[in-house]
Amino acid sequence: MIPIIKKVVLLSIAILLFLFVESEGANSKDEEKPVDFVNPYIGNISHLLVPTYPTIHLPNSMLRVYPERGDYTSVELHALPLVVTSHRGNSAFRLSPFQGSEKQLRPVMSYSYDQEKLTPYSYSVYLDEQQIQVDYGLSHQSAAYEIEFEKHDPSYLILSSGNGALSWDGKALSGYQWIANDTKVYVYLVTQEQPARVSTLEHGNLTESKSMEGRNACLVLKYPKGTKKLNVHYGISFIDAEQAKANMLREVAGKSVAKLQTAGREIWNKELGKIKIEGGCADERTVFYTSLYRCYERPVCISEDGRYYSASDKQVHTDEGRPFYTDDWIWDSYRAHHPLRVLIDSKKEEDILNSFVLMSEQMEHNWWPTFPEITGDSRRMNSNHGVASVIDGYRKKVRNFDLEKAYEACKGAITEKTLAPWSGKPAGELDAFYKEYGYIPALHPGEKETIPEVSSGEKRQPVAVTLGTSYDEWCLAQIAEELNKDDDAAFFKKASYNYRNLFNEKTSFFHPKDKTGKFIEPFDYKFSGGMGARDYYGENNGWTYRWDVQHNIPDLIELMGGEEQFVNKLDRTFSESLGRSKFGFYAQLPDQTGNVGQFTMANEPSLHIPYLYNYAGQPWKTQKLIRKLIKEWFRNDLMGVPGDEDGGGMSAFVVFSAMGFYPVTPGIPEYSIGSPMFKHVSLRLEDGKTFEIKAENASDENKYIQSATLNGEKLSTPWISHEAIENGGRLIFEMGPKANQNWGVE
Repeated sequence: MIPIIKKVVLLSIAILLFLFVESEGANSKDEEKPVDFVNPYIGNISHLLVPTYPTIHLPNSMLRVYPERGDYTSVELHALPLVVTSHRGNSAFRLSPFQGSEKQLRPVMSYSYDQEKLTPYSYSVYLDEQQIQVDYGLSHQSAAYEIEFEKHDPSYLILSSGNGALSWDGKALSGYQWIANDTKVYVYLVTQEQPARVSTLEHGNLTESKSMEGRNACLVLKYPKGTKKLNVHYGISFIDAEQAKANMLREVAGKSVAKLQTAGREIWNKELGKIKIEGGCADERTVFYTSLYRCYERPVCISEDGRYYSASDKQVHTDEGRPFYTDDWIWDSYRAHHPLRVLIDSKKEEDILNSFVLMSEQMEHNWWPTFPEITGDSRRMNSNHGVASVIDGYRKKVRNFDLEKAYEACKGAITEKTLAPWSGKPAGELDAFYKEYGYIPALHPGEKETIPEVSSGEKRQPVAVTLGTSYDEWCLAQIAEELNKDDDAAFFKKASYNYRNLFNEKTSFFHPKDKTGKFIEPFDYKFSGGMGARDYYGENNGWTYRWDVQHNIPDLIELMGGEEQFVNKLDRTFSESLGRSKFGFYAQLPDQTGNVGQFTMANEPSLHIPYLYNYAGQPWKTQKLIRKLIKEWFRNDLMGVPGDEDGGGMSAFVVFSAMGFYPVTPGIPEYSIGSPMFKHVSLRLEDGKTFEIKAENASDENKYIQSATLNGEKLSTPWISHEAIENGGRLIFEMGPKANQNWGVE
């Protein structure tokens, strides 16, 4: 028997050990890093159109990859990726490990797979039928695969290029692939284990040759019998194969996949850690940090050892010590993506705007880009909202770029380039009409298009273009004011009211007019306009474009008859029926998923709409809606994104809204307040200052602001200035379960 004293001692030790283990577990949980909450699979199954992709990359880096398959539901992988050169693009090169008979070799192998594990900085997968384990780690412009073969058959490594050339020089495999617009991507690849034989593969036949050019160029590396593991290192470049080699040697040579993954994890934690959150459930933290991770996918830095290839003039340039960025869909990203970067990465935003200045100078025409990509500006969508990013950054102290040059390029893009959507042609008849009458004329149903600048697939989009250009011209007026160009400022300020020319006072909608000034009749604001409503709007119907006057909300309120009528019309937007079955509605308007009534959470022109209640004396409705929209449409699951996420365009809305504020009008240095989700948010600014948001008692139920203070002073307006954030400080909300309808009402 154990003496009673010993029993007490042993019991005490057991209790202490239990408490220690519990404490360690709690500490371990508390020490979970931001990147641990990132789930790249969120949204990989789309509601209708383009899903998200589980992208492996370092923040804003040139090298991006994701599993090569049709979509998330695919049961096969199509080789291993080496580089994705554009958001949503396929891999430019494909790497295929193989064990078996030479008769089974193909340029691109298909694999049954299992045990896939993916983070922003790592990838592993088991090719189960082939019995091959694959592990991957990457840097900014180069990466490494570790490939383990479990069978006893001969081992091969196949590298294919869709349209280009590959060669083997006895030590390394190198080559290129054409992408588009005379742009090539180059690869330089080595394996620690030397191959026993190198062959080309064409039409299923192996040939003793060490180079191949053309479509489906393919080299096969056969390894000695008994090879069980291949260590593959490669670099990519848009300059040449020698630069790809230099990138590889600088970043990954001699490093294991595990070491690259460790370094990648640290890089991601540093970036994501610029915003620290406390509170909320695990799923909410996952949605937040995954959204923030998405904001680092684009644009990408393509400077390589101080040089970069520009598709704008098809030349290699020195970067003068400043990184050069491209691949940015500004129509999507100006709304929240650029403003978020201004807050947490302002020096990078300066380099991005500087890159656009250089890009404009390198083009045939000095026109500000709209959709700058690796292969050049694709001039997609309508209007040119890149001008908004210029004035928004400048007004928020992002100054290290040439504002005068930016203005000239922006002005040219709006006054010299055609306003016709999806076109890079010079201004023509349509633009002359706009300059004289202040709106884009619409065609009647069945009326034949005669304007050569207009794309047959995208149509004129006259309401969307008129409203969007009105905002662009407001932005030009603001830049002109900063540059003391008084005449330009006055001219563009007047033009910024052109949206009024399409306002129908009888219906309070923006309504297309023909060239004689008559409204198109009869008209249905839900369904008139054909596929995507493009005959009159753009991807979204008249209910969305009813609110597309970001730059002059007070005037929009006045047009609609005052605050009460404005709120009534907002309310109806969120309660109005689809008007057809879901099948019929989405067959015509596939971009308008994520519906709450006629409001669509799935497309960028809608992002500011829930915040408009703040401008009409009912901010509590903004608070209610923001929580509803985030909770219902952004979730930690495979369909947890309501529509095309656009590589950060929509995710930035989630980041801002979860913190509790949103930039409704880029170009005005202030933020509209919503409903903070987390009890504490710490925002680390570029200069080392910190801005904190505390939401006392915040929870799913406690979503309404009862009172607020900013740096100890009472805050009674539903917005805060950028200056208040950039100076550091503390914004404190008292949250409750029922609306304080008097808070935020001036």
